Amino acid sequence: MAKVLMNTKTETSDLKWTTHSRSRPEWEEVSGLDEENNSVRTYQICQAEGSSSHWLRSKMIDRRGASQVYVELLFTMVECSSRNTHHRSCKETFNLYYYQSDVDDATPTYPAWMENPYTKVDTVAADFLLRKGGEKKVNVKTLRLGPLSKRGFYLAFQAQGACMALLSVRVFFKKCPALTRSLSVFPETVPRSLVQEAVGQCVTHAAQPATNARPPKMFCGEDGQWVDQPTTSCTCLPGFEASHGELECKACASGLFKMGSGSGPCTSCPENSHTTETGSSVCTCRPSYYRAPTDSADTPCTRSPSSPRWLVPQVNDTSLTLEWSEPVDSGGRSDLSYSIECRICSAHGGFCTTCGDGVNYKPSQTGIQGRRVSIWGLRPHTSYSFTVLALNGVSGQSQQGSAGETINVTTSPNVPVLVTGLRKSTATESSLTLYWNKPTQTHYRILQYQLRYCEKERGSEENSCQFMESSGNEAVLSELRRATAYEVQVRARTFAGYGSFGQASVFRTLPDEDESTSPLLVTGILVAMGILLLILVIAAAIYCIRKQNHFKDPEMSDKNGQYLMGQGVKVYIDPFTYEDPNEAVREFAKEIDVSCVKIEEVIGAGEFGEVCRGRLRIPGKKENYVAIKTLKGGYTDKQRRDFLAEASIMGQFQHPNIIHLEGIITASCPLNDGQFTPIQLVGMLRGIASGMKYLSEMSYVHRDLAARNILVNSNLVCKVSDFGLSRFLQENSSDPTYTSSLGGKIPIRWTAPEAIAFRKFTCASDVWSYGIVMWEVMSFGERPYWDMSNQDVINAIEQDYRLPPPPDCPTYLHQLMLDCWQKERTARPRFANIVSALDKLIRNPASLKITAHEGAGPSHPLLDQRSPLSPSSCGTVGDWLRAIKMERYEESFLQAGYTSMQLLAHINTEDLLRLGVTLAGHQKKILSSIEALTNQNKPAGNVLY
Repeated sequence: MAKVLMNTKTETSDLKWTTHSRSRPEWEEVSGLDEENNSVRTYQICQAEGSSSHWLRSKMIDRRGASQVYVELLFTMVECSSRNTHHRSCKETFNLYYYQSDVDDATPTYPAWMENPYTKVDTVAADFLLRKGGEKKVNVKTLRLGPLSKRGFYLAFQAQGACMALLSVRVFFKKCPALTRSLSVFPETVPRSLVQEAVGQCVTHAAQPATNARPPKMFCGEDGQWVDQPTTSCTCLPGFEASHGELECKACASGLFKMGSGSGPCTSCPENSHTTETGSSVCTCRPSYYRAPTDSADTPCTRSPSSPRWLVPQVNDTSLTLEWSEPVDSGGRSDLSYSIECRICSAHGGFCTTCGDGVNYKPSQTGIQGRRVSIWGLRPHTSYSFTVLALNGVSGQSQQGSAGETINVTTSPNVPVLVTGLRKSTATESSLTLYWNKPTQTHYRILQYQLRYCEKERGSEENSCQFMESSGNEAVLSELRRATAYEVQVRARTFAGYGSFGQASVFRTLPDEDESTSPLLVTGILVAMGILLLILVIAAAIYCIRKQNHFKDPEMSDKNGQYLMGQGVKVYIDPFTYEDPNEAVREFAKEIDVSCVKIEEVIGAGEFGEVCRGRLRIPGKKENYVAIKTLKGGYTDKQRRDFLAEASIMGQFQHPNIIHLEGIITASCPLNDGQFTPIQLVGMLRGIASGMKYLSEMSYVHRDLAARNILVNSNLVCKVSDFGLSRFLQENSSDPTYTSSLGGKIPIRWTAPEAIAFRKFTCASDVWSYGIVMWEVMSFGERPYWDMSNQDVINAIEQDYRLPPPPDCPTYLHQLMLDCWQKERTARPRFANIVSALDKLIRNPASLKITAHEGAGPSHPLLDQRSPLSPSSCGTVGDWLRAIKMERYEESFLQAGYTSMQLLAHINTEDLLRLGVTLAGHQKKILSSIEALTNQNKPAGNVLY
């Protein structure tokens, strides 16, 4: 989406731009015709002789927040051979500049009419030239300028021998239009860099979950196109569903509902419920139907069950068993249970009252899952009414109450009364002797007594209860458990049968709290006291021995004056009080020979370097596993001093709960089974490059080349994997590319800048990624660009920042990385060149010993032995600038007097600024090239490569 800042085609009056020339002719404003024969205001100039500069400057253009703008030029150019002019002074090009300002302060003399303070955009050449009798063709050129930072800018055109007409000038910038996607709305966004982050919000009737409150995000590319799929968790609210491809949240129609947030659709109301409104999150139950409090909104509505059927009683004197069949209608629920209601009624069928607590139920009176219950403890010769209720989860909400089936029963008249007065006579560890009162009634004869006794801790479980009979009112319960409480009940039997069990009483076997202490308990106490006394004696002896040895230990002696006088306490000495840290190390730490230590694996990372697991075997001692802290390569003097100070501190401590320092190694490095040599790393990199060479020759681009996608076997053979983002390249042009039009995440840290900005993927963009892989391998898995954000990485690359060499990285390898990271993709090497360069390094391993801090200057390019910077190939300043792709400054160098290669030797940054080279990256590239040329012309020394 383009936003126009200026368009001369739409102007209805004179443009009145400012012109400047030291000689005639000047730029002249005239009316002309565009390519569609519409009348427009144009500027034209036709120089006859000379090469003086003729300037034309527009009025101030407000940038309106844009950081990059585009200039579309329509112009015609007369061919030099068709003009009567000197061929050397005739030009078929012109220059475009711009000047930024916060105020409209330009005058005919300010700013000065020269490249600095103006910034050059480009030298514009015509594709079509006008010649006598030839067809009139209009040239169209679009150029980008920026970055812009001030309120506005001026455009300036410089002609130096051209005969041309400037038909129209259109200035615009690109912005990403407002967008709705994935239930998120993103505002119109102006990109201020290669990729601009945009923050959006959820559409109406959508929200993010409380666990993820981060707003939706999306990236706007420099070309005005949205780069990626949005990062969002917006979902439609309850009662709404996504519609029109997740562009909006639409209310559920009448009869439909959606109970929660999420991506699901609206659904029909559950059974026995309905809704007449739109946007419903719950459906209302129909009359006589309900939901239990634990039911969710998407469950059907249900009702209370019908009455139980076929209630059958079985009376046995004063006990009763009830059985029944399940209801015909369960109410549509599976949580069916039963409850028993008991009432005592008068003899003549009159008023009934609720039964008391003396009636017992098994398994229970309420919440019964089965369809059978036993009841005992009833009164003899008494009328009862029992009702069995069927219940479910909504029975309490029904206005009709629970449905039940009722039956009336009468107990037997000749059942004996309850037995009372159960007491304990004696108790042992395994028996209880009990007795009770005889019933005083004389109208029946008691035939027998029955005792029921259960372990109290185990409740009334069937396997914990036992029964015994007694002919009299006394009994002995034997084979009981020691120190255990028992719950005991007694009932009497007559000719009419058993009566009800009397009230339960609890009795405990010995030993008990209220019983006299047994001899065994006394013996146990005496033994425990003896053991305790023995422990105290042993502890006192150990204390005395250790105290005596403490004063005899030579390591604890006062030879260095490290004790407090008269107290025998060792004093910690700060190692930083030593002028030389090595002196503190020699005093407090023991040097260990490197041959005694073997590193097995890395287990972590510390402040100074890696932490490893290894084995220590000192002659004459047992081999032990140890933890090894290492000082990373490339350390500073301060880091080494701090590292040794830590060892000096640890060496002063001797305590079982303080880490013990075995010693230090300062003479050399211990062996590490997992450490790679530089030649091994280069071999691995060569394997990766060979695989990518094969893919590129098959016209495939990987798009996600990174160390994480390289598999390595036990022989260090590397295999390229993860082809989820690979694409086939259409070889329909001299520069095949793959353009991604879909979404998908881009691995920013590994992706070339043109692929990030324009989604243009080529084998050259894979070469950029390969350079990052090289850096990962040589840094042993360090994260590229460390903790920089993706946006910081994009900005840094745009400003020509490149990753520095990893510690101890050979200079040649880092130079190869820099070759892979050339901004212009055509300047990057091909994978065949990379394989060849790595083969040269493998054949000459001595070159791998030259690291960045050892080299005397910039390294030579690896990919071509005949460097374009060699004196033989750069005969002129123009050839040299074209070789390093800085040909835009050729005219400035020549006009400033730099006409030969010898004059470039002492050029500096201030000279480049005067020449109009204002970009830091261009300055660095030119100065590095000059330094390389200077080094090539020096006589060879004793440097080994």
